[in-house]
Formats: sequence, structure tokens, C-alpha cells
Amino acid sequence: MADADANDTILARDAALLQDTVREAGALAQSMFRTELKKWTKGASSPVSEADIAVNDLLETRLRSATPDYGWLSEESADDADRLSRRLTWIVDPIDGTRNYLGGHDEWCVSVALVADAAPVLAAVFAPTTGEFFFAARGRGTTLNDKPVRATSGAELDFARVAGPKPLVERLKPSLGDIKLHPRIGSLALRLCRVAHGALDAAFAGGNSHDWDLAAADLIVQEADGRMSDLSGEPILYNRREVAHGVLVAAGRDRHAGIVAHFRNRPLA
Repeated sequence: MADADANDTILARDAALLQDTVREAGALAQSMFRTELKKWTKGASSPVSEADIAVNDLLETRLRSATPDYGWLSEESADDADRLSRRLTWIVDPIDGTRNYLGGHDEWCVSVALVADAAPVLAAVFAPTTGEFFFAARGRGTTLNDKPVRATSGAELDFARVAGPKPLVERLKPSLGDIKLHPRIGSLALRLCRVAHGALDAAFAGGNSHDWDLAAADLIVQEADGRMSDLSGEPILYNRREVAHGVLVAAGRDRHAGIVAHFRNRPLA
């Protein structure tokens, strides 16, 4: 009992730290939004700006100074294999939706999760421009701007409330012909989080998403009585050596089960 109480105290401390830090990071990103920024490309085509780096630096300074024993995995930090030996690890995307951010569009966010033993236990996703602050703690539910939220119930599919790559979603009902999807959401974390409060009935992630795109949104969906997994229904494991993931789906509990059953019978080639 003493160990459980101590863990609860630590998680409560970390929850407050996470919320305060993500709000501060969001405010910094917002202050640099729609200004002239230095920007460049990493890898084949991934955009980065000085805002991504500034927000990453703020998050790393605040979180790591307060929790020096935790691991660190961020899209904008060099990967340190030391994280693999840590039970608790921060997983961070300083600005998810950088293309939207640099294009002056509203749908981008700061996304941070605390992962324990490959599963998220705390999560915050903040979209300053749209005013959405999602927060979840394992076993405590999900809130949007401090109000509890839940994913939509039922198993039916209204494609106008489904977001994700159109060729993938069309495989759910190929007989329908040209379907009308929900308009594209350029931030993957926000796309997934919007399942948690019923703005979307389901959301898909195409291949090559990464831990930092997913970990916070995963817990936010799960704690809103939704489910997020690969298309076989297997849970997503975080803070492993390989941080890239294949095609994923998030939806309310029953709808998720129906989508997974569909793809089990009709797997992707």
C-alpha cells in the first residue's frame, strides 16, 4: 500500500508538471506562430523550424530538470538509447503538424506523454490556436479544457466523421464508391484526439507514424472509452528501440472492434 501511495503521489506531481509545462510550451509556440522563422528540412522531406527547436528546448529543460531519472524521446532531440533502460520516459512532439504551423494554419499542437513500461500513463495535447487542451491520466479519464469527454458509442460508420488517408478508409466500404471523408487534419495527434470527445467517430494513421505522434493521443483516446491499436487490434508499445509504427486506428470501443474485425478478414496487402 505504501508503494502504491508513493506512486500516486509521484504521478500527481508529474501530472501537474506536465500540464503547466505543456501550457508554457504552447504559449511559446503561439508567440512564434505566423512570424518569420528560420526553417529547413531533415531527412527526405520533414520540415523543421526554429520554433520546433525552441519549444523542444523549453520542454526538455522543464521536464528533465524536474525528473532527472526519466528517459527522453523527442522528435527534435538526438535519440539516446539510455531511455531504453528507464522505467519512465517522456515522449515529446514539440510541434505536431509543423507543415500546418509553417503554413499559418490553425491545426497544430504540442504533444507530450509520460510512458511507463511501454504504455502511456500521463498525456497532454495542447492546440493553442484552436483552444483545445486535452489531458489524460491512466485510470482517471480524459478531459478537454478541464471537462470530462468520451468517444462516441455505437459501431456504425458515418464517413463524414472519419479522418485519415482516403485509400485506406475506402477499404472499409469499397462498394460505396467515392466517399466523403471528414476534411484533412494536418496534425496526427489532433486527428486522433478528436475521437476522444466525439468530433470524429474514427481516425486512421497511415504508415510511418512515430512514438511522438501517438503516445499522448493514445492515452487520451483510451481514457475516453475509446481504443487505439494497429489494424489487428494489437496495442501500441512505446519507448522501444524501433519507434516507427504501421497503420493504426482510433475509435470508440464498439466501433473500433468492428473496424479491427473488418481488417482481420480483409487484411492490407
